[in-house]
Amino acid sequence: MKIFAIGMNYAAHNRELHNFVKRPDEPVIFTKADSALLKPGRPFFVPDHLGRIDYEAEVVVRICRLGKNIPERFAYRYYDAVTIGIDFTARDLQKKASEAGQPWTICKGFDGSAAIGEWVPKENLYTEQSAEGEYSGIQRLRFHLDINGQTVQEGYTSDMLYNVDEIIAYISKFFTLKTGDLLYTGTPAGVGPVHIGDHLEGWLEERKVLELNCR
Repeated sequence: MKIFAIGMNYAAHNRELHNFVKRPDEPVIFTKADSALLKPGRPFFVPDHLGRIDYEAEVVVRICRLGKNIPERFAYRYYDAVTIGIDFTARDLQKKASEAGQPWTICKGFDGSAAIGEWVPKENLYTEQSAEGEYSGIQRLRFHLDINGQTVQEGYTSDMLYNVDEIIAYISKFFTLKTGDLLYTGTPAGVGPVHIGDHLEGWLEERKVLELNCR
């Protein structure tokens, strides 16, 4: 299993951290080790030796078939479910790495840094307002993250600078996608630190799909 993640994929988040809003010339891709995966219901142990740890709530897509050099128009065939995940980030280390022109491997890929929620099959993503059961589509999903009962992040997938199908087509030029690979699609504005004792809940539309405690 491979864990791919997209950096700088929401303009407002780029503004809050990097002071720019333009779409990158190409998707910003990084990976996490498989030991980074934090399965549903598991607590997140805040590592005290990595400095400030930030939450970054994201829509996560699950790859469902083998693919290489996937045309964008066929990319929708290669994922079958979505959920909310949290890309935990060692922010102090990331800042140092960025200033030195170094990769984000440690600050993004440490153990437990890829929390994942319960999967929702993509065919179940319907607009509740539609009597005909209209499919809402991966690019029309609202999501939010609550900490201790307060909403701290809200996002809408139509605001992605690179959409899911574009990302899948791009990644598959360099990596063979396999069943079970995960794609973290980027975080909206509102990131911030987590602390021991925090209770996190991730929502996809009206579904609570992620819940964990920080210890």
